[in-house]
Amino acid sequence: MELGLNGATTLKADLATDIAVAGKAGFDFVEIWAAKLMGYLDKGGLPALKRDLRRAGVRPVTLNSVERVTFNDPSGHIRMLEDFQRFCRVAEAIGCETVIVVPSPRPKGVTARDIERESVRILRELSGMARPHGVRLAYEFLGFADCTVNSLAQCAAIVNKVARPNVGLVLDTFHFFAGGSSVASIRQVNPKKIFVVHVNDVERVPRRKMHDALRLFPGKGIIPLTGILRALKAIGYTDKFSVEIFRPQYWNRPALRVAREARAAALGALRKAGLC
Repeated sequence: MELGLNGATTLKADLATDIAVAGKAGFDFVEIWAAKLMGYLDKGGLPALKRDLRRAGVRPVTLNSVERVTFNDPSGHIRMLEDFQRFCRVAEAIGCETVIVVPSPRPKGVTARDIERESVRILRELSGMARPHGVRLAYEFLGFADCTVNSLAQCAAIVNKVARPNVGLVLDTFHFFAGGSSVASIRQVNPKKIFVVHVNDVERVPRRKMHDALRLFPGKGIIPLTGILRALKAIGYTDKFSVEIFRPQYWNRPALRVAREARAAALGALRKAGLC
């Protein structure tokens, strides 16, 4: 089992700070936040990024993320492909194995079949682009009603239909819970297709009112994390877990404090589930 820090958790810090505090807090890896990456490359370039990762003793595991990859108009599709290609090049250069991609909000009038067809088409296209770079892509469902892909079962079915070895998924416990995914649905997922698990919690509010700013450190809210994590262990998933939280109150704290609190909370949840 490896534990990582996602750059959303320390959103106001820059990438150099994310890398440094992840190492000091004892994380194994970082998930690099896209906007921070672009700003970093404008200043220091890839040699500086590789140096910072080496000094901190952490690995880059994902670039997070290329947004709204489906249902674009022709010009939007071209821009998305350009962004994805840029991320693949960076990922290859720094030894980062996965680029996370996110489906779009639901256009009016589209059916479940339309969503599956579009997702499969796009993921196969991106898979072909990523393959020469030795990069994987992870499809992340969002548990909001207006997202085209909002449950684990739906996302896993799409990934299975894509049937490419470098295409998998992200399971985020907030989106899993907010979207009403069932623990039983985990048992239907091939563990080799789960590329990373985002571990987090949420305040006690109705699911329809949940949004990212209500996320909490693992174990501090109402998500049944022990059941979710035990179900993952039962199917043989014991690989990469990462803390991704979009909470403004945490962003205003010192980044190292947040990183240490995030790691302690995540380890507590993982230990309770028998994963470490």
